[in-house]
Amino acid sequence: MRPNKRDRQRLLKETINENPFITDEELAEKFSVSIQTIRLDRLELNIPELRERIKNVAQKNFSEEVRSLPIEEIIGEIIDIELDEQAISILDIKKEHVFKRNGIARGHHLFAQANSLAVAVINDELALTTKSHIRFIRQVKLGERVIAKAKVLEKETKKGRTVVEVQSFVNQELVFQGEFYMYRSKTGEGEQK
Repeated sequence: MRPNKRDRQRLLKETINENPFITDEELAEKFSVSIQTIRLDRLELNIPELRERIKNVAQKNFSEEVRSLPIEEIIGEIIDIELDEQAISILDIKKEHVFKRNGIARGHHLFAQANSLAVAVINDELALTTKSHIRFIRQVKLGERVIAKAKVLEKETKKGRTVVEVQSFVNQELVFQGEFYMYRSKTGEGEQK
């Protein structure tokens, strides 16, 4: 049995508080209602749409942590980060990311998401990509969500070098992978010279 409107809205609010990254589609399926009903409920409850929720969480949680570039310069939305360890970002593929004739994402957007995440995970004010080895595994299409996961593999602060692996997924299917060789200031660890 479906809950009444008041109970549904209460449960909706609880669900979004527990998982701010849940989509309207997932909520509609969970509560067995239309996407439009979910949107109307969110409006009545003053709950912003997913993109705005992601941005709010990222700015609140990560804007002071990311040292290597301003949070607004990161391609995609960071949802988790441990400096010099790992980071995760989300990029929803929209019309501006794809070729008009076939709806396939342009590769430079996937690369930019991965590269900016590799820069963001560095715990230093200076982080530059010196080289990368990348591989596009399958085409990404309009409407798909790309989740990029960065992991620091190797860190040599005396040489000012860090190697970051980034793997990007759509529905847990690997679509892109890369190794990014990053230059950082030789003090590393965010220490001041």
